[in-house]
Amino acid sequence: MAADPGVVIGPLDLTARVDEALAVQALAFGLSDEEIGIRRYIVLRHLTSPGARALGATTADDRLVGFVYGMPNDRGHWWSTVVEPYLRRNGSDDWLDDAFVITELHVHPGFQARGIGRALITDLTDAADQSRSILSAIDTESPARRLYRSLGYRDLAEHVLFPSAPSPYAVMGAPLPLLRGN
Repeated sequence: MAADPGVVIGPLDLTARVDEALAVQALAFGLSDEEIGIRRYIVLRHLTSPGARALGATTADDRLVGFVYGMPNDRGHWWSTVVEPYLRRNGSDDWLDDAFVITELHVHPGFQARGIGRALITDLTDAADQSRSILSAIDTESPARRLYRSLGYRDLAEHVLFPSAPSPYAVMGAPLPLLRGN
């Protein structure tokens, strides 16, 4: 499936457009104003990491309707320190090495199921120097998890608990390049 022809996928200055991106995330993920404030700080901090990159999906009038960002994994980052014990328990902690982490991927609900998320994540990982990609997703069957599986991601750990997260997550990993099929 090709991405929506009315939407352009390309480089995104996420620092400059962080509030627009978080508005998309809030709609797609159901965030409160307090959570948006916390995530704003986190996104801006992540973007200072070596190798951090972002792509956006914009309409002809430059409306941001989706975004993805990620970075090479660092075992010292907070996310890695939380997921590492779960991965180690399953013998999968080597996935934290030579991996590009998809930190966030969100598409405005009105633009979902049009191939935009697929185009965002594949375009971002195509430029990665790492041999694999990892991410975390809410541990429930969802359109997002189905998308990740169709790209070659598999569950590495389930029922991962992040501090202050109301739901458990799954950690998923895929060799790069990602699969292109539907």
